[in-house]
Amino acid sequence: MRQQPLAPPPPYIPPKPDFSYVVDCMHEYTYVWLWTGDSFWFYPTSVQYGAVSGYRWNGAFWTFYGFDDRLIEAVSCPPIPTLY
Repeated sequence: MRQQPLAPPPPYIPPKPDFSYVVDCMHEYTYVWLWTGDSFWFYPTSVQYGAVSGYRWNGAFWTFYGFDDRLIEAVSCPPIPTLY
């Protein structure tokens, strides 16, 4: 199992895509929009039928978090710019 990310997520909210799948964002900084209206940065480490788990950014640090995948409205895992 991969560890939680060591750095905070990007300081912006990416645009919400029309179509997206959390499985395509495994081990990536991922912004999640839920049908409940909640949204947050997430780092998925496991996707199974009916469950997604990984690390949720609480504004200060990453905490382990899991939820029902049917709650997901959309996800975005944009490429993170790196400095060379």
